[in-house]
Amino acid sequence: MNKRVFLSDKEVSDHLYPFTQTRAVADIRIGILTIREKWERLLQQPVYVLKKEEQPPADAIVFAANIVPSAAFIESIFDDNGEPTREPDYNLVKIIQYPWHIFQFNDWALREDFALLTNNRISAPIPELVQTVNPNNIFIEPGAILNHCLLNASTGPIYIGKNAEVMDGAIIRGPFSLGESAVIKMGAKIYGATTIGPYCIAGGEIKNAVLFAYSNKAHDGYLGDSVIGEWCNLGAGTSNSNIKNTASEVNVWHYHSREYLKAGLKCGLLMGDYSRAAINTSFNTGTVVGVCANIFGEGMPPKFIPDFTWGNKGLSLYEFEKALSDISNWKKLKNQALTEAEITQLKHIFGQS
Repeated sequence: MNKRVFLSDKEVSDHLYPFTQTRAVADIRIGILTIREKWERLLQQPVYVLKKEEQPPADAIVFAANIVPSAAFIESIFDDNGEPTREPDYNLVKIIQYPWHIFQFNDWALREDFALLTNNRISAPIPELVQTVNPNNIFIEPGAILNHCLLNASTGPIYIGKNAEVMDGAIIRGPFSLGESAVIKMGAKIYGATTIGPYCIAGGEIKNAVLFAYSNKAHDGYLGDSVIGEWCNLGAGTSNSNIKNTASEVNVWHYHSREYLKAGLKCGLLMGDYSRAAINTSFNTGTVVGVCANIFGEGMPPKFIPDFTWGNKGLSLYEFEKALSDISNWKKLKNQALTEAEITQLKHIFGQS
């Protein structure tokens, strides 16, 4: 292809709080890959992010960054020479307009990514001690460790990433993805459609949830119909409600419009990067947590917890230097360090808190 492709955040990122506080829309993970990674694999070339205030080059092809592409979509636009010759067919994609769409569209995205990543490739052997259902729908990358677990791919594909580990007694039902070097703890019960991103740790009961990367939900407790950003930690026994007792539609705080919007019959926890919850925290249906909140205390937290909240009522502000120190401590546990770019970004968010 002779032209560069740009993914535009214009009129998109403001609606995807809290996940776009710390990343471009194109770097949201849905399915196995991020949106940007999907475009790059499908087009077999680099793809660039266009920020809200930027103008694209004259020779650029621009798509909205919240379009989750598919192979069929790319084929419907570009000819054999990679030139855009046809009008896009948006029936072949998913468009993320609100943060809850990430888990709502994850089933579709997992199946698309599985086909994209495994096409014309052979899976690593499935260990003899692993029990499987529909093994032809399971793909294991080199270096993965699986021991005495059950992989049921009858309801959707299962992808196990490079150097990932599934411990003894874990039960996984597809569609499901485990990212590079991520870990599923012993006895975990995971239902599709679930994505456990790179370097995450997951345990307990999880259903239809997306964990971006480097986050932990390592212990017993329920996480369902939820999205968890990067560098988050849910303490032991933490659970969320994903459906109201009345079985009526869930109202979720929409940060940009400053009002509650209906998100469907099921919506659990939407948690921004660097946020953490103490042991036995109980999150209400459709709770939104901002960036770098440290949640603890008596009672159930409110349904909206702002950025840099200290405690569970949003009344105290997390001291900035203390927040940076705590993030650094968590990063050290995974052999990472807080960068200057991250500090600058967090300082900007803190200044708006």
